Amino acid sequence: MITLSHYLILSAILFCIGLVGVYRRKNLLMLLFSTEILLNAANIGFAAVSKFYGDLTGQMFAFFIVAIAASEVAVGLGLFIVWHKRRGTLDVDSMQSMHG
Repeated sequence: MITLSHYLILSAILFCIGLVGVYRRKNLLMLLFSTEILLNAANIGFAAVSKFYGDLTGQMFAFFIVAIAASEVAVGLGLFIVWHKRRGTLDVDSMQSMHG
């Protein structure tokens, strides 16, 4: 039987994987993917706790997080395309200097 602790452990593992990805990756696309893993880990935790307590508040938070993640991807990919056209790379180190 799958209990709440199983879901929370899965959520914690996914959150750690996403956090390591945010700290270790230099490619902006991989940073975006790692951020999505972080948000999905939070969603699993919210949905599991919501189901465990029989309250829909956690599921509503998960719904809003999905909406925020979708908008983040839309804006982020647009910015990445523009950046790649100008610089030819998505490396974070190429963003050290700002040009007007």
